[in-house]
Amino acid sequence: MSPTRYASEHKWIYWGAIVILVGLAVTGLIRYSAVVTNNESLSKANQLQDELLEAGYSAPPDTDTIEALLGTDGGPVCEAPGDALQTALWKIGQSNGTTGPGQRPVISDTKAVEAERIVLKVYCPDQLDEFDEALDDLKTDDTVRR
Repeated sequence: MSPTRYASEHKWIYWGAIVILVGLAVTGLIRYSAVVTNNESLSKANQLQDELLEAGYSAPPDTDTIEALLGTDGGPVCEAPGDALQTALWKIGQSNGTTGPGQRPVISDTKAVEAERIVLKVYCPDQLDEFDEALDDLKTDDTVRR
């Protein structure tokens, strides 16, 4: 049996090894990006928790909740926080809680605005100016008993 004939008969071994190596490389890259994403979301969640506690807010005791809600990019909090629809929805959330004709605007508590500002500072600091401009006309005061 000649060596070339032997190599051509067992070509499937080489192709199989190549497929397995490529599969392992792809799996490794996917797992690596997942680990990097998890580390980044954990880091940001810890930073947010620390900043909330430093500002005098209570924060979730574990960072799992923050990670699940905000991930690495802030999720829905960072989706155009200063545009008209988001501002309107935020202001509705700051109303007296009734619906229909009984709904009235209220003077929002300063701490509520500061809490969202802290989240934006950690997850999307590039949008802080837009957020501040959108809420310039919002009247706030210390309305919640502490």
